[in-house]
Amino acid sequence: MTIHYPNGKKFHKKRILSQQKNVNYKDNRFSNRGMSLEEDINATNEYYRTHKIAVIHKKPTPLQIVNVNYPKRSAAVVTEAYFKKPSTTDYNGVYKGRYLDFEAKETKNKTSFPLKNFHDHQITHMKEVVAHEGFAFALLSFSVLNEVYLLKAVDLFHYYDNQDTKRKSITKKEIETYGYHIPIGFHPRIDYLKLIDNIL
Repeated sequence: MTIHYPNGKKFHKKRILSQQKNVNYKDNRFSNRGMSLEEDINATNEYYRTHKIAVIHKKPTPLQIVNVNYPKRSAAVVTEAYFKKPSTTDYNGVYKGRYLDFEAKETKNKTSFPLKNFHDHQITHMKEVVAHEGFAFALLSFSVLNEVYLLKAVDLFHYYDNQDTKRKSITKKEIETYGYHIPIGFHPRIDYLKLIDNIL
């Protein structure tokens, strides 16, 4: 299926491919080490929902369907579509009566997180959430290191709004200082709500 941005450019999904050759994992405690950040968060959110802890979902991407192929009478295949508008953040929901809204990002970098991973409309959306007393944040994954951090949106704003020609990223040390490390577990995989209990 071909998907286009509102400006007509083709959408190419960025994927972080696992490099299976010549890799020896020392930590074999968990069975799903190859899962992406999105898959881990989706599994975590499903755990929260089934255990009646919180209701948090991945936001659907609004698409304008252009072409549909009907290989069978009972099946329709979308062959071309456009994004109707820029998306906001990845996830939102409710936890203990509090509105949560967050973006999930991955990087292969080991020492810093590129700010180019975020877009103006996402930052604007998170600022609006914060202005209405919702809790906005980012889950940042250093995929090579298998480490995930929660960074509050208000701290992300500081770096995003002050980036210049020299500074285009947040150092890992700064994320370790101002963010919150989330240990990767089994059930749930990325228990970010446990940290939010201590933050709110």
